[in-house]
Amino acid sequence: MKTALITGISGQDGSYLAELLLRHQGYGNVIGLTRRKSNPDTVNLKELVDHPSTLLVEGDLEDGGFLSQLFSIYKIDECYNLAAQSFVAYSFKNPIGTLMANTLGTMNLLEAIRHHSPETRFFQASTSEMYGGFHNDPMSEKHDFHPRSPYGTSKLAAYWHTVNMREAFGLFACNGILFNHESPRRGSDFVTQKIVRGAAAYKIWKDSGDGSEIPLLRLGNLEAKRDWGDARDFVRGMWLAIQKDSPGDYVLATGIARTVREFVEIAFRHSSIDTQITWEGEGEQEIGKDPEGRTVIAVDSQFYRPTEVNALLGDWTRAREELDWKPEISFDETVNDMVQAALERAG
Repeated sequence: MKTALITGISGQDGSYLAELLLRHQGYGNVIGLTRRKSNPDTVNLKELVDHPSTLLVEGDLEDGGFLSQLFSIYKIDECYNLAAQSFVAYSFKNPIGTLMANTLGTMNLLEAIRHHSPETRFFQASTSEMYGGFHNDPMSEKHDFHPRSPYGTSKLAAYWHTVNMREAFGLFACNGILFNHESPRRGSDFVTQKIVRGAAAYKIWKDSGDGSEIPLLRLGNLEAKRDWGDARDFVRGMWLAIQKDSPGDYVLATGIARTVREFVEIAFRHSSIDTQITWEGEGEQEIGKDPEGRTVIAVDSQFYRPTEVNALLGDWTRAREELDWKPEISFDETVNDMVQAALERAG
């Protein structure tokens, strides 16, 4: 039975992937790498911490010696590198830390594999942010890259290093170019979680009827378009990529781009909230109102990026043809699941 190493196992992708491997693919062991924290974040690992085939190991991808020891001790058949500093806005504030986590971490993993476990199959979680969003046409594995953030540049360096290690040393090293993907387990810093928390807060305020001040959801660019998929679909694509006879690079996407505005409207239309948002004004003066005319959403310039990525749209033809992969969970279903989870957490 196979043993898999998942870095970033406590995140949405890592936790869903671990559950997929253990429940549906029959893996003997899943080793999850987590960062040392005084307050460990295990909210996504409820179903894994007591699983007899799960081993959680504390460590840092920037520590090459630790990784070499890890691959020397355990026979690791597959390694999924999902750990990253993935919050784009924060990468502008801490570009060096972002580079260390995303680029150096990937290089250390691949060096440990090359010297201590060259038969290990490696999957690198790359990102659509490498493209830069200059075009509205669907972007495939053949498109040029032009990242617009320190996060994008750090992931691009890791992408090319993965390709280079495959070509130079014959490692089974593949990239998944992941377009935006969400789930109820999405990290709290991301705008999608901010939106569903805002919708949940509005619902609770409306139901309370206590006369308190209405919660105001402040957002940046409502016209930014993203190709939003579901993490539960994407982890299946990661697994399929690493099962191929030879390694390659694959875009995972849905082929449909939607605006932040559309995400907001669906979140507030959720059956538990049942609120239609109407818009007034434009640009940084735009506001969203509920059916009673109360302002519940406001555009705030502080949430715009220094360099904006206006549109990201993916062409997942290669994944469909070579991996027999396709997205199965609809956008509405993803958003509704996120809203329901936000309501449960708030309640």
